[in-house]
Amino acid sequence: MQLKYNRQRGVGSSIGRLLIKFVLLAIIVTAAIFLIEKIDFPSPKEKYKIDITNEIKKLK
Repeated sequence: MQLKYNRQRGVGSSIGRLLIKFVLLAIIVTAAIFLIEKIDFPSPKEKYKIDITNEIKKLK
C-alpha cells in the first residue's frame, strides 16, 4: 500500500487562485449591470399632480 503525498500549496498559487476568482466575479457583476441597464422598465407616461392642501389643513 502506497501513502499519498499531499503537497501543501504555496502562497503564490493560493493568491493567484483568489485573484482569478475576484477578477471573474468582477466581470460577472459588470456584465450583469450592463444587461440590467438594457432592460426597458415601464415608466408612467403622464406626471401625476395630487393636491393635498385640504388634507394638510385638516391635520392642523
